[in-house]
Amino acid sequence: MADLSGTDLSEELKKRQKRPWGDLHKSGKIGITPELPETLGFYDINSVRREQLEHPADPSLTRFISAELTRGYFLEHNEAKYTERRERVYTFLRIPKELEKLMTFGFFLCVDAFLYVFTLLPLRVLLAVLRLLTLPCCGLSGSRLLQPAQVCDVLKGLIMVLCFSMMHYVDYAMMYHLIRGQSVIKLYIIYNMLEVADRLFSSFGQDILDALYWTATEPKERKRDSIGVIPHFFMAVFYVFLHAILIMVQASTMNVAFNSHNKSLLTIMMSNNFVEIKGSVFKKFEKNNLFQMSNSDIKERFTSYVLMLIVCLRNMEQFAWNPDHLWVLIPDVFMVVTSEVAVDFIKHAFITKFNDITADVYSEYRASLAFDLLSSRQKNACTDYSDSVARRMGFIPLPLAVLLIRVVMSSIKVQGALSYTCVFLFYLGLVTLKVLNSIVLLGKSCVYVKRANMEDKLFERPSTAPSSSGKTPNKADQASCTTPSGESKMEQNPVTPCSPPPCSSFSVTTQPTPRSDLFPPLPTDPSPATLATRSPTPPPEPRQPAPSLSKEEECEAQGASELKHRTPKKDLLEIDRFTICGNRID
Repeated sequence: MADLSGTDLSEELKKRQKRPWGDLHKSGKIGITPELPETLGFYDINSVRREQLEHPADPSLTRFISAELTRGYFLEHNEAKYTERRERVYTFLRIPKELEKLMTFGFFLCVDAFLYVFTLLPLRVLLAVLRLLTLPCCGLSGSRLLQPAQVCDVLKGLIMVLCFSMMHYVDYAMMYHLIRGQSVIKLYIIYNMLEVADRLFSSFGQDILDALYWTATEPKERKRDSIGVIPHFFMAVFYVFLHAILIMVQASTMNVAFNSHNKSLLTIMMSNNFVEIKGSVFKKFEKNNLFQMSNSDIKERFTSYVLMLIVCLRNMEQFAWNPDHLWVLIPDVFMVVTSEVAVDFIKHAFITKFNDITADVYSEYRASLAFDLLSSRQKNACTDYSDSVARRMGFIPLPLAVLLIRVVMSSIKVQGALSYTCVFLFYLGLVTLKVLNSIVLLGKSCVYVKRANMEDKLFERPSTAPSSSGKTPNKADQASCTTPSGESKMEQNPVTPCSPPPCSSFSVTTQPTPRSDLFPPLPTDPSPATLATRSPTPPPEPRQPAPSLSKEEECEAQGASELKHRTPKKDLLEIDRFTICGNRID
């Protein structure tokens, strides 16, 4: 009994000495640390509660809000990322300036090619006709009557005269009223169709003209081969006439939009430019594709300016050349020009942003256009300057020049000696403007080419470009083809910058000799003495098994092989000069 009573007393003392918050410590609701004050073996409960309020174990709304308000971070931990973002902003802001430099240079290139048709082309045709008339009288029957460039000039002059005479049968006033009677939606659809048709005509029209020039100037063995020039000539006349009518319909549609009372059609036509942003911004572009789009924008801007000039001439004629009506047209012209420029800025800025293209690429485009200008002015040039601009930008000046002459002749009546004197003075002014523009463009082109370090390429030997039709090359093409590194398979003679390349030093039938350093020499017939003295060949070493590659190494090897066989990107100067770059339809 005594033992039992003793054990009961000890258990009761233990219960009294038991801490009431011990279970809380076990449950984890209160964290007791040795730093808390202890009084007679007991921890201070007030200190425990105070510690719980300061550092609660469970999250609360107040603690979350205070953490959100006082949370910090350091941008320098990802310095490269934020520096790249800042450079993107700077590039985005630089795009309008660099783009406008390219647009200005390309615009004056189009002006130079357009003025050439009115100023120097008539003089060149006159000189060719004089040579054609005087050469037989001089007794030089063995030489050619006309040089190839003079033949092309005469063909251009004949095409313009025939198309101008055919345009007299097209009534501009009837076309204007026919278009004005249509609804707004119909006119909007018609305008979009005309814009697409203009690009298609430009892309195929230059091929027609090139085919005519080559058919007329290629060496012929028999005189009857010259008959093939006739169908090509009529095809070119028909094309220029249709293209001129197409541009006339575009000008009539814009004239209707300018003269509409509520300006709804003009607003819809301006909104069409912003639809172009949707169709081009979210596509993948490389440098060459952006170059094509830039050329297309240059040609489109110049064409729109000429169309607005035609519209202003027609409106001023209808209002008897009243200067007050000109101030009515200026706001509409300003709206169209502003929307065109704004759309180009936004489109190019976001295309360069989404495709990680720097703003310096526009200086490369400007240097490439300058290279075209300088290469067409060389002594051994293979094309005329105006044709080079037409191929690069898709701008063909002949249809637009025919339409402008037709509108000016119908709008301005020339009567009397004073009027003809004014016309002659105006022609001299155009010639002066053309010469000054050409001089400035040549100077700027030399500067741009030197900055881009492309002046050595002006004197390089032109390599044979692969045909775009995918046909099998003939023997001449196989003999002159080049390796991917740009070096010819046959030995080339050094070419001095001032001398023409020695094309006649190569033979078409000569086969390239195999390189002896790649293969060991073939053994001759061995004699018994040499066989006896020849040391025995050592046995081949056993091939070691190839080590097994991990998955990451296999992926890296596969990626390296893909990069090795991937087609390299073309340089801007490696693009074919006969490629129409300015007629892309997105």
